[in-house]
Amino acid sequence: MNQPPKKLRIGDMLVEAELITQEQLMQALDEQKRTGKKLGRALIDMGMVKEDQFLRLLAEKARLPFVELKHYKFKDEQVKKLPESLARRFRAIVLSERPDGTLVGMADPMDIFAIDELQRALKRPVFPAVVRESELVTALDNTYHQQEDISSLAQELESELKDTTDFDLTNLMGGNRGNTSELLVVRLLQGILEDAVHSNASDVHIEPDENILRIRHRIDGVLHEQTMKKQRIDSALIMRLKIMSGLDISEKRLPQDGRFYIKIKGHAVDVRVSTLPSQYGESAVLRLLDQSQGILSLEKLGMPPAMLERFRMLIHRPHGMVLVTGPTGSGKTTTLYGALSELNTAERKIITAEDPVEYRLPRITQVQINTKVGLTFGKVLRSALRQDPDVMLIGEMRDQETAEIGLRAAMTGHMVLSTLHTNDAISSAMRLVDMGAEPFLVATALRGIISQRLIRRICDNCREPYQPEAREKIWIEHINDNQINADETKFYFGKGCHICNNTGYRGRLGVYEMLDIDEKMIDALRQADPSAFGRAAKASPHYRPLAQGALDAAMEGTTTIEEVFRVSASLEEREREPEATADSGAPPMVPTNPQEQLAVLRGT
Repeated sequence: MNQPPKKLRIGDMLVEAELITQEQLMQALDEQKRTGKKLGRALIDMGMVKEDQFLRLLAEKARLPFVELKHYKFKDEQVKKLPESLARRFRAIVLSERPDGTLVGMADPMDIFAIDELQRALKRPVFPAVVRESELVTALDNTYHQQEDISSLAQELESELKDTTDFDLTNLMGGNRGNTSELLVVRLLQGILEDAVHSNASDVHIEPDENILRIRHRIDGVLHEQTMKKQRIDSALIMRLKIMSGLDISEKRLPQDGRFYIKIKGHAVDVRVSTLPSQYGESAVLRLLDQSQGILSLEKLGMPPAMLERFRMLIHRPHGMVLVTGPTGSGKTTTLYGALSELNTAERKIITAEDPVEYRLPRITQVQINTKVGLTFGKVLRSALRQDPDVMLIGEMRDQETAEIGLRAAMTGHMVLSTLHTNDAISSAMRLVDMGAEPFLVATALRGIISQRLIRRICDNCREPYQPEAREKIWIEHINDNQINADETKFYFGKGCHICNNTGYRGRLGVYEMLDIDEKMIDALRQADPSAFGRAAKASPHYRPLAQGALDAAMEGTTTIEEVFRVSASLEEREREPEATADSGAPPMVPTNPQEQLAVLRGT
């Protein structure tokens, strides 16, 4: 058994580390005698030491792992090997099973008696880990009480639906009455959503197949799958979702979009629902927007300091247009909301036209686009210009009308922020011209473009050095114009652990590419010359392509080479290279045409 040192004295340890004084220790000991609290808890409650400082010092001195439970992916079958009564009594939870024993998170890993009892109950050696008590209580609630076992619920629902010919829609809508099958649908959907929020998923995919129902969560940009027997579960879930979203439950031939709000584990979540008829039934995708997370400030977006300062200068101009570009899920909305938060002062009138409004911001007039009643981007923008705005946000440049109104607004004393679905900053300006906007409008109004991607961050707990393969070295040096030697640069990867659910990644970070529109670019825009614009952009002293930003993150040890390649070029394009050996010195097989080369490096 991996017991902590028996002679470790908490008070002396904290005094020695200069986290508390001897006088504070005596006060805490008096509080301990009066209340019966553990000494560490007494010190934390009295505000003499921060919980994280105490726990990390305890883990270091006792040589125990410190595990954060907030985003930990528990395995129900392992957790429930420890009876709930014992888990709550000893404030402990099973984290993972190892060949030589069981890793158990404990609020008090120094409690030898508790470790002995846990070992007796689990019939295996126990290895204690230090965890935050608040996160432990939430985890116990999730695993033992509030979080339903999705697979068992699905099986129970399947059994109930075998002989059922229809649903009582009134009861299904209420969610708190009706027959067993209707209640099971509600509980199953609640379990799916709770699991998604607990996993920090951005999307939930509900996909019927021939014989199974596939549930997939998009976590850190990657889908994770679980399956269950299909039967009629899929139709029951879709029906419930349609009712909650205010959609037409009788329409199964056409796609539908809706939304609803739900509170899960203290999180206020805005759920956007999209249904699509498919070969084996209706498929649904749920986009989860956690309203309780708040808006990130510009400092927390992860832009390089010099780029952040340039971006700030752009958005603080009195007029002009600034575009944020990238594919769906690249963090464009987060960047724009961060910009709005900075501009949101009592001296500015800000109006947004969004489809949909994703986050609520105080002091800002936010308008939800509703094409069903004719409330289009164009109509909202024309009316907004009569509302005396200083700043306008256009959710997306979708068509010529929206682009031209936005550009004209930027020319007439307004700062306009918007997004475009393009792959990089250089192609975005010409995309406006391709949409039908007059070149002189684009040249006059456009002030700057920022393109971005989200790449996965290596898990800090299982990060290890990585030696690139020969082919990877060639591409690394090619991306960086041979300015670095891949053999002399340290790279890392995540081997996978219990904290990152064996993915090797935990969280994401943004990489950015930014263009400040200068005179040479303006001349190219007036002439609608994409080649000249590209040359002028690349000649700009501040320009650094997305691939370089991703490579910088890899060289800092924040992300992997794999993520760099995902940003810089597709796998198919890399596969066209020749097989290279470590000492071959073979150059990469890339297109000779400059535009094609640029497309390869951008992944277009």
